[in-house]
Amino acid sequence: MTQTTYLQYDSPWPVYAMDWCKSWPQGQIRPRTPFRLALGSYTEDYRNRLTIIGLQDERSLVDDELHGTGYNDFIVLAETNHGYPATRLQWQPLSSTTFNWASKLSNAELLATTGDALRIWDLTYEGEQKTTNFVGRHQSSSGYSLSQRVALSGSKAPSSSSGPPLTSFSWNTVLPSHIVTSSIDTTCTVWDINVSSAITQLIAHDREVYDVAWLPNSTDVFTSVGADGSLRLFDLRSLEHSTILYEASTVRAKENAKSASPQPKPMSSPLLRIAFNPSDSHYIATFHADCGDVQILDMRSPGAPVIEIKAHKAQVNAIGWGKQESMLATVGMCIVMIIIPNAKFVDDCVDIGDDSQVLVWDLSPQAVASPRHLTTRLGSSPRPDSKRRTITDPVLAYSASSEINNLAWSPPIHSMNIPGTGTMLTGGEWLAVAAGKSVKILKV
Repeated sequence: MTQTTYLQYDSPWPVYAMDWCKSWPQGQIRPRTPFRLALGSYTEDYRNRLTIIGLQDERSLVDDELHGTGYNDFIVLAETNHGYPATRLQWQPLSSTTFNWASKLSNAELLATTGDALRIWDLTYEGEQKTTNFVGRHQSSSGYSLSQRVALSGSKAPSSSSGPPLTSFSWNTVLPSHIVTSSIDTTCTVWDINVSSAITQLIAHDREVYDVAWLPNSTDVFTSVGADGSLRLFDLRSLEHSTILYEASTVRAKENAKSASPQPKPMSSPLLRIAFNPSDSHYIATFHADCGDVQILDMRSPGAPVIEIKAHKAQVNAIGWGKQESMLATVGMCIVMIIIPNAKFVDDCVDIGDDSQVLVWDLSPQAVASPRHLTTRLGSSPRPDSKRRTITDPVLAYSASSEINNLAWSPPIHSMNIPGTGTMLTGGEWLAVAAGKSVKILKV
């Protein structure tokens, strides 16, 4: 048998929020593999769903003959109401396996979502059969149940119905009791979910804050981006001021001043998302609203991107780094992957269509500012030179059947024996992409 190059799940609802589980599942049941994802629906009403899916049959990882018309590689393990759409969804960090939350069940896993509030969820394995009664859903015997533990609003009160909408959040991997959220009311709030209260709330930007991310391996430093077009860094040990790492209006003003025919200063374009490279946290990826370019910044040389990716013909919707080998994926009307040499991406990973594309990029050492590979450890990678590099030519291109709204990288998955096949599954990372009601899971 040959290894499957992609998996698929068809949801009854359009999918937006996604995350890949980082821990091994509870219980000796299918799916026993780490192929579990959490999905948040996106409908313009108060009837959205939070769904946990897992593999229906592990043989689908190595047997393409199982794939047929209408076949779902995944089944629903647990599902619950979410009200408004989830703006962000994240499983507990792997480090939280040693986290002793008050009265936390030993067989429970945690998830968090943002929307009208920061909500913490328990996914519990109960060891008994459960069935779903929703029209058109397959019967499930997973033994999982999904319930809300607490809802925290942006007003610092443990309420599920008050406070401004939350746009995103980041779960601290070093101190998993801490979550920082961003809001349209210009603030960021650091929560201690162990006591269900806010540690601090600060005005982070002049306008709405759209995304926030902890600095990897730090319990005190986080960054944010927002509608004012700036990327800012905050330190909980010194909140009197923030550091502006990047501001689009400043960069454009300098470029305009050098131009032979200066143009009127444009308004700042909002920055929508931010993501640190887990292999080298000096590097940050971000992008502007209504723009097809992606900026890669170096925290040691703030003020301007060290790399710009110019290939999207429409706006970018999401970005995400892989856990290994400094791979970056960005999605929107098309999906772009930046990869290092010798990395592989299957050539039959998505259905052919006219609306979206998959573009594969080679981030070789000579194409980046640093003369050394980006997989060097934090603190060992050299400072880049001041010359900005622009990447425009993909090495491979594929098409998708519809606009891609979001992505989620798997954790590194180890090689494993597939029961009943005598076949070993090759380890590596998988990339899940949401396009309408379909979720494609691609082998990278």
